[in-house]
Amino acid sequence: MSSGRIKKNDVVIAVSGANAGKTGRVLYLLPGKGRAVVEGLNLIKKTLRKSQDNPKGAIVEKEGSMAQSNLMLYCPDCKRGVRIRRILDGERRVRKCGRCTRVFDS
Repeated sequence: MSSGRIKKNDVVIAVSGANAGKTGRVLYLLPGKGRAVVEGLNLIKKTLRKSQDNPKGAIVEKEGSMAQSNLMLYCPDCKRGVRIRRILDGERRVRKCGRCTRVFDS
């Protein structure tokens, strides 16, 4: 489902939904579902059972997954979410900003 436009450790910006306009780093991808988990975005509350570490139990916030279609790669030069172009750099294909000349794969 994913075309490889977003990869792990990329900085992305949410373009729609409750988190629109916020940026974060991709922690991991769920390629079979077309979703990504982004640091600091789409926070959900999870309850923890009682244990020795948490004798009363706890409610923690953690990142939930979001659809990759709601994310765009963030270009620090353009200061916005951008589409990417794939160009050949020698013998390998790299991702390049569609607006400026910044290369994301180094």
